[in-house]
Order: sequence, then structure tokens, then C-alpha cells
Amino acid sequence: MPRHPNKPRKLVADGRVYLWSLRHSHRALDSGRSADCRETLTLHPQPPGNGGPLRIVFAQHPGRYVPGGFPLGSGDVGFVGGGSLNLHEPGAVRALLDAALARGWQPGEHGVVEVDGWPLLEAAVAAGSRAGDSA
Repeated sequence: MPRHPNKPRKLVADGRVYLWSLRHSHRALDSGRSADCRETLTLHPQPPGNGGPLRIVFAQHPGRYVPGGFPLGSGDVGFVGGGSLNLHEPGAVRALLDAALARGWQPGEHGVVEVDGWPLLEAAVAAGSRAGDSA
């Protein structure tokens, strides 16, 4: 049976459990087209009350893509002509979590922490290519 798209998924990293979800948002123009697309990946440390959520936001910018689906896949974010990740893949979520932890995010902090995802994506893609070089 397929997974319900709105149900959070579980990720276990370094002995800690997180629930994570992905949301796409945008502003509708009068023409019916969308603008200001954003993908927001949210990780909730578990159990509830054991720290506040981390929101990793990928906002549309020149030279970067945040599609809402066709012709690119939902959850794909990346640099035009550069690295990319599919935010529906647990490995991509883990790589972003690792990058956020390396940059100082503390899962036990209370309150929502929202960060720009683009520097994390650069770090996650670089870490993935270093891991691939050593394989």
C-alpha cells in the first residue's frame, strides 16, 4: 500500500529519531501562474517535546530551481548546471540534517529554527561527492 503523502516519515540518525515532512508553497499570480516557489523540509526531533523543529527552506532564486512538479519531479531542488537533491529521498534528508548539525543546529533546542537550505544543499552535495570519491 502506498504511503500517504501528508504523513510524516521517520528518520533515525546517530541514535536520534526525527519525523520529517516536505511541503511546497507558492504565491498565485493574477494570470494563474505561480511565483515565489518554496520547498520546506521540516524535521521534528522525537519524542515530542524533545526539541523544536528544524525548517530547511529552499526559496526560488535566479540560478536555482524549485519546481512544483512537471517537467521536473516534485521535491527536486538544485542549482542550474550544478548539484541537486530530491527532498523525497531519505538519503537527501539525512545529508541535509548532517549539514545542519555541522553548522551548529542543536536538536534539543526548543522553538522553531528556520534556515536557508541553499548553503546546506551545497554542503550535502559536496559531502556526497566526497563519499563517492572514496567508494
